Amino acid sequence: MSQEVAKQRNREARRGLSFFPNPWKNLSKANKKRALKAMAEPVEVKPQRPPMRGWIGRGRGQSVYVQQADEWRGTTVQVCGMWPFAIGTGTPMVGVPLGRHIHTGATLCCDPISWFQRAKLISNPSAFVLGKPGLGKSTLVRRMATGLAGYGVMPLVLGDLKPDYVDLIEAMGGQIITLGRGRGYLNVLDPGEATEAAERLRASGHEKEAAQVMADAHGRRHTMVSALLTILRSAPPTDREETIIDRSLKWLDAHHEGVPVLGDLLRVIQDGPEEVRAVALDRGDDNRYKAITESLEASLIGLVGGGRLGETFSRQTTNPMRRDAPVVYDVSAIDDSEMDLQAATLLACWSAGFGTVNVANALADAGLEPRRHYFVILDELWRALRAGRGMVDRVDALTRLNRQRGVGMAMISHTMSDLLALASEEDRMKARGFVERSGMVICGGLPSAEMPQLTAAVPFSEAEQGLLIGWQDPPAWDPAAGQEADPPGRGKFLVKVGGRPGIPVNVQLTDVEKSINDTNKLWHERSRVGRRALHVVEEAEA
Repeated sequence: MSQEVAKQRNREARRGLSFFPNPWKNLSKANKKRALKAMAEPVEVKPQRPPMRGWIGRGRGQSVYVQQADEWRGTTVQVCGMWPFAIGTGTPMVGVPLGRHIHTGATLCCDPISWFQRAKLISNPSAFVLGKPGLGKSTLVRRMATGLAGYGVMPLVLGDLKPDYVDLIEAMGGQIITLGRGRGYLNVLDPGEATEAAERLRASGHEKEAAQVMADAHGRRHTMVSALLTILRSAPPTDREETIIDRSLKWLDAHHEGVPVLGDLLRVIQDGPEEVRAVALDRGDDNRYKAITESLEASLIGLVGGGRLGETFSRQTTNPMRRDAPVVYDVSAIDDSEMDLQAATLLACWSAGFGTVNVANALADAGLEPRRHYFVILDELWRALRAGRGMVDRVDALTRLNRQRGVGMAMISHTMSDLLALASEEDRMKARGFVERSGMVICGGLPSAEMPQLTAAVPFSEAEQGLLIGWQDPPAWDPAAGQEADPPGRGKFLVKVGGRPGIPVNVQLTDVEKSINDTNKLWHERSRVGRRALHVVEEAEA
């Protein structure tokens, strides 16, 4: 401290003594000299560091908003010279890169297959995605499917109802199978690649595995015929009818050349071979046999002749599914009002898809082909569950066996209320189990009314609930652009694994992904129907 500053402080101290009791009054002359000498000595003042937001006060450099520092990532060898104590950021770096952590800016890598197979972070390779419409749920799953395809995992979209995944699978060079009235057919009696696979297994000496492949194909065909009858009748077939169907399919396998269709099954039941009559218990009476099979025959005629389910399942398969490429079943041509046809088509797609997966696993187990893993996407799950009886049980079976089948799954719905709005209490409990058994639950913006139902299945803290509620707010109006801004929750998701704290992430797309992730293509061009548009058309025609 300079001498001028010390003298100034002494003068200020002496002036202050006039307002208070004189501390010098009782001091001796020697003590007064020592005190004055000490006050005159310079005092060393250590410099102070400004706080994080700067010195508080007018003109002192306070910053209300501190910008986030740029983040750079490098290997331990690269950054050890700049910072020798490099550690992880706290977010997993195994799997498909989704985006950046909302709070820290760190990259988050996440997908159900990588976290199950490599990172060992979850015990079930499945993810359940919840969020209000328009916030990017399908985009998130498309990013996972794109990244997993780079790891060698085949995406399978077994029933695209919008469609949201056709452009993606097409860009990957995959297979697009279109189904609907007059657009494509799926023969439910077609064993698919099972026959060829069984021949290869027998040729390599795997008789047991070949028999298992054919038995699985027979079971799937039997299950699909029963499911179609259940949807058509709104009631399951009887035990005797189930047995008749089973024996008729076996008779077709033994005597029919080529791939049979439902019309061939109907003719077998009408002709009544001895094997079929034996299980029908007709007692050798032809009239009794006709009475026993009359109801079954009438239902099969409805499937073959184009009733409510049309002819979608009564002809040979238009585009057989492959096991070595990404596949999407485009069923968007089926109107939402045709709930029965939607349910039947989805069941047929799931049956064909998982039948192909079983064939691939059998050939890989025998060493005849490399091991393939598949990423099955069930989008708009709420529509599939409400489509008809048996859908909940079918999805329930898939979610319990996907780990054993070597299949990862992503199920997408809007809210928990969609899952709990089923007709029976039994179905509602099963649907809730889909969320509880998922390896990870990924949530976008959700209304506050959903929180009690969501936290009953997966624990969420109050802060996490507040984050999800804030993301579901509507977009604000941008007066500069003259249009609505993006919703605050678009592309933002919270990744939850059990009771661990959720990881908030902002999904970021590349330019290439943006071109194939547009689900609003029909709204890009304004409607031209009106008096002015008609006037322009008339002038052009004139």
